[in-house]
Formats: sequence, structure tokens, C-alpha cells
Amino acid sequence: MGQLTGRDPSLLRRINSTLVLRALRSAESPPTLSVLAGATGLSRPTVEGVVEGLVEAGLVVEAGAPEPGGGRLGRPARRFRFRAEAGYVLGIEVGPHRVTAVVADLVGSGLGGEEQEVAEGASAAQRLAQVQTVAGRLLGRTQVPSGALRAVGVGTPGIVEGNGTVRLCTALPGWTGLPLGDRLREAFGCPVLVENDANAAVLAERWKGAAAGAEDVVMVLAGLSPGAGSLIGGRLHRGYGGAAGEIGALHLLGREVTPEHLLSTTGEPLQPLDEKAVARVFSSARSGDRRSVAAVERFVQRLVHDVAALVLALDPELVVVGGWAAGLDGLLEPLRRELRLYCLRTPRIALSELGGAAVATGALRLALDHVEQQLYTVEGAGAD
Repeated sequence: MGQLTGRDPSLLRRINSTLVLRALRSAESPPTLSVLAGATGLSRPTVEGVVEGLVEAGLVVEAGAPEPGGGRLGRPARRFRFRAEAGYVLGIEVGPHRVTAVVADLVGSGLGGEEQEVAEGASAAQRLAQVQTVAGRLLGRTQVPSGALRAVGVGTPGIVEGNGTVRLCTALPGWTGLPLGDRLREAFGCPVLVENDANAAVLAERWKGAAAGAEDVVMVLAGLSPGAGSLIGGRLHRGYGGAAGEIGALHLLGREVTPEHLLSTTGEPLQPLDEKAVARVFSSARSGDRRSVAAVERFVQRLVHDVAALVLALDPELVVVGGWAAGLDGLLEPLRRELRLYCLRTPRIALSELGGAAVATGALRLALDHVEQQLYTVEGAGAD
């Protein structure tokens, strides 16, 4: 597959190409060459030359002529648009109970999604096969050729190294040590970006959810092993070894009670521990069931401790709560109330607006960021 790029060997032309591409991708309607010149500060002849090169590269196309009867005499000004359909990006969530995939064009417009349940005890090989099945079904339904994929983003539980290898994961059998990036690059034949699920989720919430416009954000995914993703100054904070936000380990500090016992109403571990089972406990609590009320209180208290540790360390503007907690009524106010007791400054607290779609959407954002870097990076900048 050819590299997606609108650059040529001339550094100045590459800079100009980047300016024009940005203007075209962000335009609400196809601009004329004169409008592009005004938006980029380049001369009209320069813009025209760049646009011709981008048309040849397949990234830009001339928009259709205006309808007749527009009241203007003479040849209408030519208009151009970025070809969002010049390639596609895929976002995938690999979780304990499901595999989810979403696909979008090169401006991030979603074309569809696909989801399939997977057994909690599925092996790594079985889970990888499910990824390919779900992705293949989605691409077929949306009529996206697999060769048109420009990048794939993946969100997964665990600590993920820069090359996409899962260094440690307790949530998925056989996942620790798995070269996930390499495996999926072979399967998809394009760049694959792998990220921790909570890190992907916080990117999604800033892109299309509760954290839109916020620069300093903590997102907590409440689950079997709670995790958190953080943005500092608008940039993802992964930590030195990619383990930032692994608050699931906090129970080792004298709090050995596991989520299965926290949410139990019978004295026996809650099994299976999934979204449906947790929702049933919260529903029973709202109905006044004494044991369920006690279970929810334990859950909220644990969540408060986890969130407070991050708030005290990072002092975020906003905390977004997702995972099981997204959509569970009545959680927000107890969380705010308890955090006021622990934190020097209580941040804004919001539930995830993306819910179960947050991780896959964040993975899609990772893939789109990679494509944009290809499109906009000016190689050779700073060279003599």
C-alpha cells in the first residue's frame, strides 16, 4: 500500500502543501483558489500549483460546478475539496467481554460500527480472531476495501509499550507479553497504534464527549481493574513506562477487597462481573434493597479513593467517569460529596458522554492522528 502523503522533495512546497491541506480539511464548504490563498497567506498562483499536485496525489478533487441559474455570468470559480474518501481509519476496542470496531473517513466522519461478545476466558488467539472477524464484517458492510485502510487504532486493558506490545495485562488471558501491534499490522497491512483503554477513552471524551475543550483531564474507567487516562496541557500522559493511571493496583495498599466482593449482595463474589450484573445491583439499590445499597456505597467509596489519589497528584480541571459508572444514575452527587472531604480543590465531575463507545472512539482518534501526522509533517524542517 502506497504511503498517504501530499509532499514532494521541495521543503518550501511541502510547507505550502501542509498549509493548503489544513485549510481544505477544515473548510465547511469547498473553497475557491482565492479563498484558499486568503486562508493560507499564499499567492493564488502558488495555491493553484499546490492544489494541482494534491489532485495528482489523489488527496484533493475539484468540486462539482454550481447549479445553473445562480445569477452570475461567466465561468464560475473553480472549487476544491479534500477527498475524505481517499482512505479510511479503523478504531478497535478489545475488552474482557466484547470486541468493538468503528470505521471513519479521513476527516473522522463515522461510517459505522460493529460489536461482538467474546468469552471472558477466551485465549489470546481466539480474541485476535474475533478482532479480525468483527473488523472484516464492518468493512464489508460499509464497503470499505481493506487496502484502503490507512491506520488502525486499538484500545486494550493493560500496560502497553510504544511498539504495541502489552507488557502487563491481568484482565485478558494470555495478553501479557503479546506483541499486539505486530500481530495486527500483519493482519491489516497498515500502521497499527495500540494504547491502554483508559488512555484511548480520555482522548475520545476530549474529541467528542464530556471533556471537549478541556486541557487537564482525568478519565476513570470503573471496571474489574479500574484504570485512568490523563491529559496534561491537552497531551496524553502515559508515564515513563506507560503505566500512568493504573489505579487498579491501589487495593494492594491495605485495601485487598476485590470488585467482585465490593459489589456482592450475597457474601459470595459477584459472577459474572460485567456491566449487566453491576447495573442490576445499582437498580436494586435504587429500589431500596438493603444489601444492594451497602454494595453501592462500598463501590462509591472505593471509586472516591481511586479518583482522589489522581486529583491530589494532578489537580485536573475535570474528572470524567466511565466504564460501569457511565449511565448509572445517582453516582455523580455522592462522588462529588465525598471528594470534597479528600481534595484541596474539587474538580468538575462528569459522567462519560460516550459510554461504551469511548474506547473504540479513542482508538479511532489515535489512527486519525497518525494519518494527520503523515499529511502535515514537514520533513526536513530545520535543515540547512
